Amino acid sequence: MTVDNAVSIVTGGARGIGKGIAEVLAAEGATVVVADIDEDVAKEAADELPGDAMAVGVDVSDPAETEALAETVVDEYGRIDVLCANAGIFPSAPIEEMTVEDWDEVTDVNAKGAFLCVKACLPHMRTQDYGRIVFTSSITGPMVGYPGWAHYGASKAAMLGFVRTAAIEVADRDITINAVLPGNVRTGGLDDLGEDYLDRMRESIPKGELGTPEDIGHAVAFLASEEAGYITGTTLVVDGGQTLPESQLALEEMD
Repeated sequence: MTVDNAVSIVTGGARGIGKGIAEVLAAEGATVVVADIDEDVAKEAADELPGDAMAVGVDVSDPAETEALAETVVDEYGRIDVLCANAGIFPSAPIEEMTVEDWDEVTDVNAKGAFLCVKACLPHMRTQDYGRIVFTSSITGPMVGYPGWAHYGASKAAMLGFVRTAAIEVADRDITINAVLPGNVRTGGLDDLGEDYLDRMRESIPKGELGTPEDIGHAVAFLASEEAGYITGTTLVVDGGQTLPESQLALEEMD
């Protein structure tokens, strides 16, 4: 996968899936910009990466800050080759208890934030007639549901509607826009749930194991590569087969 020397922004890149994406891209030779609302943690993550890397603090829901992110990267490196729109939040709230503020917070970061990052980076990609944009969506929303995550699911499904039309608008400039849909991925936040909970999650996955941030990173690196230039407006599910069984009985038949 050719991402060598590609100037790559990873939003939400300081932790979890975003950090896994940043690590894989850096290992493949990309120049990585770790963009995160927590600039101190972003600096720590960038310092751990091989090769050239930098950290930028950004609130992706703020158009002024996303514009500043793009300008900072162009000032430093002269171009933007890859945008990984990964930043996201997932607070839980049942619909009857969910407030308008809860809804707005999630959709502002997850859906609007992805749009603002694309809007800020796209003019620079158009100028160079090249770009790779990869969204981190989810199986939750586009494919499955989970109680308490109606706002999260809506935001992740909204990403895919955006991807399909945006991909058409830029297809003639060698700019592709795609999305990965992770299943259950073991990040730091899941460790607090305990092994019993994690075991139950594993039971729903045909491969019998949770994904890793690096698993998502490899999928993103492929879509961000030069070789993926004829793939646009599509999605790549990375879930260990989690969405395949029609019921728990299908998994029990494997025993």
